[in-house]
Amino acid sequence: MPVFAWINGWRGQAAILLIALLALIAPRLITAAPLDMLDGEQAAEHFIDPAEEGGQNFPGSAFFFAEGAFDPVPGAETVKSAHVLGLEAVKAAPAAIFRGVSPLDSYRALNCLTNAIYYEAGDEPEDGQRAVAQVVLNRVRSPLWPNSVCGVVYQGSERTDFHCQFTFSCDGSMARLPAAAAWARARRVAADTLGGQVYAPVGLATHYHTLAVRPLWSDSLQPVAVIGAHIFYRNPGFNGTAAAFRDIYLGRETMSGPARTVWPVKPMTPVELLGAPHAPAGATPATGWTPPPAPRAQPEDGLPDSGIRAEYRNSGRPLI
Repeated sequence: MPVFAWINGWRGQAAILLIALLALIAPRLITAAPLDMLDGEQAAEHFIDPAEEGGQNFPGSAFFFAEGAFDPVPGAETVKSAHVLGLEAVKAAPAAIFRGVSPLDSYRALNCLTNAIYYEAGDEPEDGQRAVAQVVLNRVRSPLWPNSVCGVVYQGSERTDFHCQFTFSCDGSMARLPAAAAWARARRVAADTLGGQVYAPVGLATHYHTLAVRPLWSDSLQPVAVIGAHIFYRNPGFNGTAAAFRDIYLGRETMSGPARTVWPVKPMTPVELLGAPHAPAGATPATGWTPPPAPRAQPEDGLPDSGIRAEYRNSGRPLI
């Protein structure tokens, strides 16, 4: 009798354990059911995001799955363009006409702004060029920067560490002659901007950099928009509001080009190229020009002669 009682007790305990095990496993079995067996709201609850499927992922796929994440901020764009991605709702810069006191002042302003547009955004669509031009004029109107177009464009051009405000003005880029068609386009954009045409999508931005870099100062500024190949920023606080752009353009342009006088690369005139067919007979280099040093002789390496043929003896030797 005790034996049967023990067996019956064991069976009861086993049944209890089996019921408990089924209670744990049943939800998992239901969850694992094929989606086509579910319908309505139950199927929606178990929808698998394609972004979670390995076969659907590839470099850059997040852009396609993050629906709405890359849409412009509402109100951030006042001009609809494929080249503009607004990052915040902007207020357009105050409209103003930048006219020089004299024809020479006006010419210098136009030439300086054209240089900035050409060398900073010469290959960009017009949106990118107009944004760069607007940043220059925003700085002219701000007391934080010089009160002239050329002064803003060439600020810091006297530096020798390449840390000028616009790198083209101190890194030797201007030694390259501009392409005529691209220069004409940049000049037209410059003339329109100086004539009072405000580019609203860039707002009150005073800084920008290309998307290929991330300078340290970018973390302290407020991003405004991505336009062309650049991302634009405004100052935080009062200096980023319209009230801060209170300076009136005085129309005086005392600079006509970079302040730097010694360039890493200096183009030579035909007279400086002695021996050139078009140089006048007996011409001498211009004052202040130093002829390039003669090529240095290859240093002796002290190695014994080898059996290498003479024409291949210098193969692999670095050029000096």
